[in-house]
Amino acid sequence: MKLTKNTLWCLAWICGVASSNIIITNYGPAYSVLTAFALIGLSITSRDFLHEAWAGNGLKWKLGALIASGGVLSYLIQADAGRIALASVIAFTLSEAVDSIIYQALRKRGYYTKVNGSNAVSSGVDSLLFPVLAFGGFPWLIILGQFVAKTCGGAVWAVQGCRGCTIRRNPPREWRRR
Repeated sequence: MKLTKNTLWCLAWICGVASSNIIITNYGPAYSVLTAFALIGLSITSRDFLHEAWAGNGLKWKLGALIASGGVLSYLIQADAGRIALASVIAFTLSEAVDSIIYQALRKRGYYTKVNGSNAVSSGVDSLLFPVLAFGGFPWLIILGQFVAKTCGGAVWAVQGCRGCTIRRNPPREWRRR
């Protein structure tokens, strides 16, 4: 079976979210900032690559299934991750809605502008909701740390994901479904 780039981006998204949820469950809220940079930065950028690939072809339901699968996988691997997984699903669902609106508003801009612009706004939504739902209270240092980490991590993954692109304005055509 040949894996397509879209399949790899889906796997990156699911594995990034599930791994992050399990790490946070086992090691606590402080690790959410570290996972926000390395794993959630990858996830929020991969969904932008999938925006391009799935545009006009079931984008909403496919992203919804992707978000749900990350939470379900987290719970199946470790039932103790239930609260973290649920917070993740809720925060990602709302931040994805915001991401889609911003990404579409920037669709005529350069690729890095679309990805980083939508990630910056949706990272704010996710970084506010997730810690409040997952840990309770208003852990403002974690909220701020997650926002910076997700935004910076997403920017790093955007560069990595588009390595070898000859056209920097948009991703390569093979990433987009015809």
